[in-house]
Amino acid sequence: MKERVKDSSMKIGAEAFILSVVIILLLMITAGVLTLLLPSGSYDRVVADGRTMIVPGSFRNVEKPAYPFWRWFTAPVEVFAGPDALALITLSLFLLCIGGAFTILEQAGVIRYLLALVVRRFSGRKYLLMGILIFSFMFLSSFLGIYEAMVPLVVFIVPLAVSLGWDSLVGLGMSFLPLAFGFAAAVTNPFTIGFAQRIAELPLFSGAWYRIIFFIIVYACVLLYVRAYARRVERDPARSLSKDHDHRVETVDSREEGNAGIRKASVWFLGVMVVTLSFILVTSRIPSLSAVAFPVMALLFLVGGIGAGMFSGMGGKGVGGSFLHGAGNLAPGILLVAMAYSVKHIIDMGRITDTILHAAALRIAGAPTMGAAFLVYLLTLIMNFFIGSASAKAFLMMPILTPLADLVGITRQTAVLAFDFGDGFSNVFFPSNPLLLIALSFTVVSYPTWIRFTWKLQALMLGLTSLFLAVAVFIGFGPF
Repeated sequence: MKERVKDSSMKIGAEAFILSVVIILLLMITAGVLTLLLPSGSYDRVVADGRTMIVPGSFRNVEKPAYPFWRWFTAPVEVFAGPDALALITLSLFLLCIGGAFTILEQAGVIRYLLALVVRRFSGRKYLLMGILIFSFMFLSSFLGIYEAMVPLVVFIVPLAVSLGWDSLVGLGMSFLPLAFGFAAAVTNPFTIGFAQRIAELPLFSGAWYRIIFFIIVYACVLLYVRAYARRVERDPARSLSKDHDHRVETVDSREEGNAGIRKASVWFLGVMVVTLSFILVTSRIPSLSAVAFPVMALLFLVGGIGAGMFSGMGGKGVGGSFLHGAGNLAPGILLVAMAYSVKHIIDMGRITDTILHAAALRIAGAPTMGAAFLVYLLTLIMNFFIGSASAKAFLMMPILTPLADLVGITRQTAVLAFDFGDGFSNVFFPSNPLLLIALSFTVVSYPTWIRFTWKLQALMLGLTSLFLAVAVFIGFGPF
């Protein structure tokens, strides 16, 4: 049993880990330098419907806090006692649970068994499966706002892609990439469009016709992009960007396929996954429950893994050993996530978050109509670098952007569209995004490799969003 546990395919490689640490450390230092260069400032805040919102026009300069440079480097520890502590602890436990449960499933033979079923069914229709998966991930995030809760499925889609003759990047391109792009191409996402429109006093989900057109085009772009790369890898595996690190999960042989224990374990795990997905769908329509979705989903995943291990005959000792090994493999990811949260923590401690927002608002107020729309887009991109949560950015920015939109002559609907564009696509580009780091930690793909894979698509999306934003300004995208 020990030998098989060591063969677990889910672990953070030393090279990928070191590269990520260096990149995020540079971002932390950059944030720290900004706290020295920029004056400190603050907006007044009020609590409405349980959410903290800023008061437009209340910005004032404040005394620069005593924040020594050495605390930039202790920020990854400090965040565990800061305002984001609960989210960070939840993500940390989530990583440990997923790593441990997946390794149990590997050792139980469940992963091999399920992969064999899918590969056998779709071996001659691989690209149909690709199209279905990409659409499903995009639809769930775009229409229902399901994002974080779907990230664990990366651990299944990546080995599936490798088993179908592709690589880990194709797996990410069929799961995490469309999940993030669907969030950016939001149609009725309650956490971006919903919150932003409510603050802007727009009819809920109004203007959906324009966003649906955008969604369809983005889906086509993602599918064609991932498909083209997959065909290239299929024709010449040497052209794979992750070929040196991919780990192929072997499918079951005929003897294992007839094993009653593996079949029972697989049925148990699939049953738990059905419950999990049902729970996710319910909580996606009830924003007040969204906070518990992540920990409950991780717990259900763990229950599914432990139960599968017991049904397969691994025994308590085997299940416990596999869990500890898998959790240990992903434990370094906790440091990466804590460092990512530190970027926001540092600028908050230097009290320059509101300063950045206020300076941008002044530029928007003095810009022409078209320029103002693009400045809203740029401002959201900048704020997304520091604040990953879409709803948090909406409550921070939209109270300021709404009156500014009226002032400069762009519709509020266009301001919401610019906010949505700026919030979404950079989630798969900025290394300060914890979910990107988590998704990559489930694979052998390093951050630089991920950028090599996605930068052309990111450039295409930048052009496409700019075009749609310009058209929105031109037609007076409304109702107002």
